[in-house]
Order: sequence, then C-alpha cells, then structure tokens
Amino acid sequence: MSVGRLCALSSLLFLTVVSLSGQQKPAASPTGAAQAAPRAAGNLEHGRYLVEQVIMCWECHSSRDAQGNLVVGTKFKGGAMPVRPTFTADWPNQIPRIAGLPGYDDEQAMRLLTQGAIRWDGRQLRAPMPRFRMNPQDAADVIAYLRSL
Repeated sequence: MSVGRLCALSSLLFLTVVSLSGQQKPAASPTGAAQAAPRAAGNLEHGRYLVEQVIMCWECHSSRDAQGNLVVGTKFKGGAMPVRPTFTADWPNQIPRIAGLPGYDDEQAMRLLTQGAIRWDGRQLRAPMPRFRMNPQDAADVIAYLRSL
C-alpha cells in the first residue's frame, strides 16, 4: 500500500472516530428515568400566521349567522356546525372552542397537531377536522398562539 493511501485511510479513520464521538447518547439520569426531550418554544407571530392565514382555523371554529357571515366576537370560540354532510357520518353538531386550547395540556395539543388529530383522551377527532401532521416547531408555534387567545 502506498504512503499516500495509508495517510488517506488513517485520516478517514480519524475523522470517523471524531465524528462518532460527538454523537454519544446522554447519560441516563441518576434515577434511571428517561428525560423528556426539550420542547421547542413557540413563536407567537409565526403561530398567528399559521392559524389565521394558512390553516384558517377561524373558518370552522367561529359562529356564523343565518347568512353564513362570521359573528363578530366569536372567532376561535366555537359554535354550531353550519353544515351537515350529504352522506352518513359521525358528524359533530357543535364545533369546539380552540381559544386557549381548553382541555388540552401542551403534550396533548402537540400530539393533536403532529400525529393526525388525536383528541386529548386519545380518540380520533371526527370529520371534518383535518388530520394535521405538522412538524414540532410549527405545532409549538400554533399552540403558543392559541394559548394567547
């Protein structure tokens, strides 16, 4: 083997060892309990953008008058379901309030937004609620904004 190849191989081995040493798993806590991963802090303004401009939660989670217009002061406070499906479905009569995320702790709200609309009690939300699969940061931003309402 040439000296050049030997040096290149040694350098590659050294870089691999250095790279792997930086990826060590954290030591277990003294009690042996697994520690939860730190949660991403929510960005309120990005959450506002997602909720009001992208997801448009207010379209469903607000009350409407007989003409279908948004009732002032009811944004994100829930109300009666304005439409019924033309097919047989387990469809809610009432749309829940989401201002403040009542009934959800942060972990449950994170699961709802990242794992496909799973309720606080572990059951699937009913149609027409979308099955969100947000990344954790977007979900944290949405949670921060809804908690601020």
